[in-house]
Amino acid sequence: MKRNIIWALLLSPLFAFAQGEWNQKFEQLGTTLPTANTFRTASGAPGRDYWQQQADYKIVAELNDDDQSLTGRETITYFNNSPDQLSYLWLQLDQNMRSKSSDTPLITPNEMTSTMTGRDIQKVTQDYDFDGGFKISEVSDAAGQPLKHIINKTMMRVDLPKPLASGEQVTFNVAWSYNIQDRMELGGRSGYEYFPKDGNYLYTIAQWFPRMAVYDDVEGWQHKQFLGRGEFALEFGNYNVKLTVPSDFIVASTGTLQNENDVLTKTQRERFALAKKTYDKPVIIVTEAEARKAEASKAKGTKTWEYQADDVRDFAFAASRKFIWDAQAVKLDTKTPLAMSYYPKEGNPLWEKESTKAVANTLLTYSKHTIEYPYPVAISVHSASIGMEYPMICFNYGRPNEDGSYTDTKKWGMIGVIIHEVGHNFFPMIINSDERQWSWMDEGLDTFVQSLTEKEHYPEKPLKRGEARLIVDYMKGDKENIRPIMTNSEQILQFGDNAYGKPAAALSILRETVMGPELFDYAFKTYSERWAFKRPSPADFFRTMEDASAVDLDWFWKGWFYTTDHVDLSLSKVKWYKMDVPENDIENKGKKSKKAKISSGTNSQNLMDFANDAETFFFAETDPAGVSKNFHEFMNITDDASIKETNADRNFYELTFENKGGLVMPIIIEWTYEDGSKEREYLPAEIWKKNENVVTKVFAKNKKVTNIVVDPNQETADVATENNVFPRVENNSRFDNFMNDGE
Repeated sequence: MKRNIIWALLLSPLFAFAQGEWNQKFEQLGTTLPTANTFRTASGAPGRDYWQQQADYKIVAELNDDDQSLTGRETITYFNNSPDQLSYLWLQLDQNMRSKSSDTPLITPNEMTSTMTGRDIQKVTQDYDFDGGFKISEVSDAAGQPLKHIINKTMMRVDLPKPLASGEQVTFNVAWSYNIQDRMELGGRSGYEYFPKDGNYLYTIAQWFPRMAVYDDVEGWQHKQFLGRGEFALEFGNYNVKLTVPSDFIVASTGTLQNENDVLTKTQRERFALAKKTYDKPVIIVTEAEARKAEASKAKGTKTWEYQADDVRDFAFAASRKFIWDAQAVKLDTKTPLAMSYYPKEGNPLWEKESTKAVANTLLTYSKHTIEYPYPVAISVHSASIGMEYPMICFNYGRPNEDGSYTDTKKWGMIGVIIHEVGHNFFPMIINSDERQWSWMDEGLDTFVQSLTEKEHYPEKPLKRGEARLIVDYMKGDKENIRPIMTNSEQILQFGDNAYGKPAAALSILRETVMGPELFDYAFKTYSERWAFKRPSPADFFRTMEDASAVDLDWFWKGWFYTTDHVDLSLSKVKWYKMDVPENDIENKGKKSKKAKISSGTNSQNLMDFANDAETFFFAETDPAGVSKNFHEFMNITDDASIKETNADRNFYELTFENKGGLVMPIIIEWTYEDGSKEREYLPAEIWKKNENVVTKVFAKNKKVTNIVVDPNQETADVATENNVFPRVENNSRFDNFMNDGE
């Protein structure tokens, strides 16, 4: 057919690939990365002069269950460890995103559709009967004297009476209140869930107090406005927090409970003590029966729960009279943190069975690949339709049906979100990247280690992200709807794929295909250890991964993180050669090589079906006179006879590869031989250094080849596997089949 003739022409030896455009894919990142200095070294490690600020908090707050509001007062001690003098300080007022003057609804595009739900219309009209945002009632110095301040949307500047010199500290007070939003109506990371059947509330409270903005050597003040997506840049510090709640509430919180005698019954304290030395299964501290009794009786009065948290970058809590509470100890190398879960009865039986176990499994795997988990507790709290993380505590979805039944999809979704959110304790709660600027540094790295955790502890769980094959559909999509990974959080399109899926797949490829697990794991752990409780930038990650492995990865970072290129490596030509071995020189003098028989693209299933004869090449002796300028000084000579004998029966295969997607990658080749055996070969990505568009490579094989497949296990996220196979396997259309039948 004509189709086959065209294919034969494309694959003929006369068809030549041009050099093509040179895009410097293997040039070093150079000035793309910030210049190394004494704060951040060229190796990716903190420098000798590295510094970061510290902010300590003493907070007293009350949660009002009658009107769903929160009132608090904090004393902040701010340590200026920078070499700079500061005349003012910046605080984040994240709740102001929900104020009437917020920019968030103004910059959020929306469209009309043929059918609009009530919630759709509310999003357009913003007709919510809700008074959001912080009400700041006091900003004062340590003596209680007012401090001049100005509020700019989600940021507040506090002007200091005198500049704060390097090495000094300042203490000041802020008092505030705000109304807590209904997450079902308004969404958000923080808020409450209402249960109409029993008339109770479950509060998941975060971004609930004015917090110090970051001042560092990279950005100075990081005071980009909080618009809703780009998360948080925060300083480490020590927290003492006293939370007053209704007397029958159970509180889950960042930190260690300081006054359990005041807030827990004797029986609950005994169960809590037992949990601290139980490693095989969770111990129920507050039972479902106790939670049901509390939600029905609704006691009056209040209790104050006190927590202490040291060396954390934030503080969050959850509170409800509906909470069931269980815990178990986790044995790490040197520490035994508590894995804990808090959930309403609506979460059972799924949460009692799976949540705390998932927390424990997460701590085990992440501690192995990063640093040993340093905090005393790790908590998973259940509330509807959420997945959000804070130091030592996270809020997670995964609710069974009312009769307690649930699907595998529900179970795996719940386990996945718990692993992911607990994993955020490592990225960015400990390895403290700037989420406001670089979502991938926490979401992508976390998603990658999440995939390792799931494969280790839940091999039967379907992976959603974290492998090359899972990002193919995104990578081959319309480039108009894709942004590079190195894009600010607020500008990312297809957020889940860009910030979670693609970085996780890239790291998986780096580990499994480019570097190998041994080199990768050491470098990744080195990065984690170097930057634990510090503030890494993207350059610190890139440089450390190279520094600790001796693998030049600039080409990888450029392609995967700075472009929207995709992987499409095509095996474009295959030629088979054999050495011409004449019976004697006289009889074969002047004999010419046979014409090559190259694939014609027919439906043949192996190479030998249509290439029964190889193209021949003649063996020429190395010049014994040493005329060649490269070798004329050598006294010894090449053993031509031995080389000729060794290769007389060998098959030489010349393969031509074309880079159609733009993203250079290693070439993984699977050979199938005439006897049915298989062999895999790996060509490093550097094979593309001299020509980024097309490369040709010759392979010598002792056996005849019947089939060749590039990237047989889909390790590189190649978007077009049909051009990875030789001979080509045709996928005929219905029209093609009709025409073939007609012939």
